[in-house]
Amino acid sequence: MIKDIIDANNNVAVGAKEIEILKEHFPACFRNGSFDIERLKEYLKDKIHVTEEGYELRFLGKNYARLLASLDTTTVIVPDAEHNNLPENKESKNIYISGDNLDALKHLLKSYAGSVKCIYIDPPYNTGSDDFVYTDSFNFTVEELALKLSISEEQASRVLDLTRRGFATHSAWLMFMLPRLLLARDLLSKDGVIFISIDDNEQSNLKLLCDDIFGEECFMGNIVRATGQTTGQDGDGLGSSFDYILVYSKNEGYELNGLELSEKDKKRFQEQDDIGYYAYDQLRKTGSNDKREDRPNLYYGIVDPDGKILYPTATAGYDGRWRVEKSSYENLVKNNMILWKKTTRNNVEVWWPYVKYYLEGRTKRPSPLWNDLEGNKKASREVRELFDGKKVFDFPKPVDLLLRIINIATDKDSLIVDFFGGSSTTAHAIMQQNSKDGGNRKYILIQWQEQCKEDSEAFKSHYKTIDEIGQARIKLAANKLRRENPMFHGDLGFKHFTLQEPTNQSIEKMEQFDPHSIFGDKTLVDEFGVPTILTTWLVRDGYGLTSDVKTLNVEGYEFYYMDKHLYIINPNLSNEVVASLLDRYQSDVEFNPQNIVIYGYVLSWGELQGLKDSLRVIRDGEKNMRINFDIRY
Repeated sequence: MIKDIIDANNNVAVGAKEIEILKEHFPACFRNGSFDIERLKEYLKDKIHVTEEGYELRFLGKNYARLLASLDTTTVIVPDAEHNNLPENKESKNIYISGDNLDALKHLLKSYAGSVKCIYIDPPYNTGSDDFVYTDSFNFTVEELALKLSISEEQASRVLDLTRRGFATHSAWLMFMLPRLLLARDLLSKDGVIFISIDDNEQSNLKLLCDDIFGEECFMGNIVRATGQTTGQDGDGLGSSFDYILVYSKNEGYELNGLELSEKDKKRFQEQDDIGYYAYDQLRKTGSNDKREDRPNLYYGIVDPDGKILYPTATAGYDGRWRVEKSSYENLVKNNMILWKKTTRNNVEVWWPYVKYYLEGRTKRPSPLWNDLEGNKKASREVRELFDGKKVFDFPKPVDLLLRIINIATDKDSLIVDFFGGSSTTAHAIMQQNSKDGGNRKYILIQWQEQCKEDSEAFKSHYKTIDEIGQARIKLAANKLRRENPMFHGDLGFKHFTLQEPTNQSIEKMEQFDPHSIFGDKTLVDEFGVPTILTTWLVRDGYGLTSDVKTLNVEGYEFYYMDKHLYIINPNLSNEVVASLLDRYQSDVEFNPQNIVIYGYVLSWGELQGLKDSLRVIRDGEKNMRINFDIRY
């Protein structure tokens, strides 16, 4: 488990993941351990233009940040058993993780890669007053880092200075964000999209960073959001009353959902027929590119109600064009979407065509200017109302903001992730939208256990850390929704987990353990506890954090069974238990776990060999199964 990860991390180099992908898809480009880029160009030359020019964002620590994304986490996932077994949480598919989001993302990727429809994050803005400083827990020496990154020891020393002295520079902020965004990209589904709140301090740098990670072609826009308050008016420059939300899709060509029309928009639909209310526009194109030469294929004759041929001539006398091609026009006619009205053109009364637009089901394309939402002042009121008027969180985002994102970027059963969970506005908005439309959207929130300041109202209200506030808000918002909508029976609970680093004592025991020992070390189960080991492994094996694992009792010994995996974590695996397990394999048609995962510390070498020898007979039996033994340390 942890020792395996530590050993694997020692061999990780920058770009290792990318090299593995290239080896998988272009094996002929590797010879004697070297990569032939010219040969790769030959493969690609007919498919994509290969340019010799380059443009990228460069900053101190960029390769170090890429290395951090490649290293596996040594943390374990501790389930909050008391909370998770409450009636409102026991069957919940919502997840709240307390811990470093870099570690949490690495765990999540093992089960949720390619499954997340929408990510929203509100990271630190690096304003100089938002308490952002960069630190990490990786203990590289200058010599080790210089070797891993193929840089000089002087450069390695400068990078490590950024990680150890609590810097808040642009480079430190970018080094903090890069690995998290790399991992976030891999969480997104093919039709996934990410929204990132930011302000002027790092907006330009974040745009270049995201272009690098997601690709310029996947940039969907930059939302300008009115905050409802002005900052910086005492400085030398301009004050600001807005911030931004950068939007990127996982793949090019993604389209957001349309927004519901406002009452003002609906007023346009005044006409009515048997189908419903509608508005109409001229079939002829108007505006700056309305001439025939602009789109010659859109110039053609159509038949008016009197049987005459009509062309898209402008009132000024020149040839214009229609809005649609002829085949599309014929479909509009077939579906009764063309409205003919008498009008005077060039002093002559003629029939003139219009296209109908029905109100029912109509939405509008999202605008990049969001100044119609109440800003941060309303968000603060929303939180205070839940917490009996107490200001327990600074600068929360408004629920309306997240509701709009949810509406334009998700479906009713989407999975949404927020790995800067903060005050849990995202969870609040998801529950509210589900209660409104009967949806089954699920969320995963992650929040570091940031300490509340002792002079803060939150601390005085007995909240020690920000994640405690986030969880409390979800519970309070859920109770409010139950009162306001008693007929809604959707998921208003959540499962809670905490990430935990192993102690130095545990690591020392692991490193000293001899796999060939005639005795196991039962104390290494007690160091973590069976639920923690099992939860961490279930996520690692792709079953997620809300899987329904079965406890299998055989002769008083407890195994844990999930689909194709059987987990052996407890000590004292006797020969009688192994014999009964073998009998279960042979007699129960439905029992077919092909992977036996063993906590290597709890069994002696003899017990391991006995288990392997006993279960090998299954390969020669009626099931003809090959059992894979996965011993984890």
